[in-house]
Amino acid sequence: MHGTFIWHELMTPDPAAAKAFYGPLLGWEPTDMPMEGFTYTSFAVPGFPFGVAGMMGLTEEMKGQGIPPNWTGYIAVDDVDKTAADYQSDGGVICRPPEDIPGVGRFAVVADPQGAVVCIMTPMMEDRSTGTWPTPGSTGTVGWNELMAGDWEKVWDFYAARFGWEKDMAVDMDAMGIYQTFKLGDRGIGGMMTKRPEMPMPYWGFYFIVPAIDSAIEKVKSLGGQILMGPHQVPGGSWIAACQDPQGAYFNLTSATK
Repeated sequence: MHGTFIWHELMTPDPAAAKAFYGPLLGWEPTDMPMEGFTYTSFAVPGFPFGVAGMMGLTEEMKGQGIPPNWTGYIAVDDVDKTAADYQSDGGVICRPPEDIPGVGRFAVVADPQGAVVCIMTPMMEDRSTGTWPTPGSTGTVGWNELMAGDWEKVWDFYAARFGWEKDMAVDMDAMGIYQTFKLGDRGIGGMMTKRPEMPMPYWGFYFIVPAIDSAIEKVKSLGGQILMGPHQVPGGSWIAACQDPQGAYFNLTSATK
């Protein structure tokens, strides 16, 4: 499991409105779980009863820190404390120190040396067994994880050393440079490239699988979201579109069908 994206989480200023947007768009069924001081929502799709993504509201403290609405990925690691320490010793930052989520696992929030934030987690169930998450691949799950890096070539070795990722296909994007895909074992899980100058900072983005890209785009619009780019076809034949939800969080859609 080490190096696999196992969870994706939305931080939003309006959880009720976000449920009304993502539920119809991706076929997600929400379950609210009251926690100490806040409510956490888990989203499930048929065949994935334990959920494919989560959501929580942005607190006033988070807003005061300038944290915008956003999607964050969780990467499974064998030892959260060790990986967080490795981040820090190799030029990264521990944004939130390792801590336990009872019955779920131990996690930390970290940033790479160029500033892209991600969560790391060692899943641990209530019986203390190591948890497992379903492999993505069906409608409503995340099919691709993408880093817009400050300089992907400089940060590649950092990620490869942390998570065991290996380079896969490299795509020449002309003036935009090289788009480097990567894999874990024999499974392609994402790609990275150097961000465009107008992007304010490096970040991780995520692609949700939909049955057909055109109908999904129309649904985004009808639900109050925006289409920022696309749809367009990428090497391999998939169709993608970059979007923004009504609360301001960026996300992407992907489909094998136009």
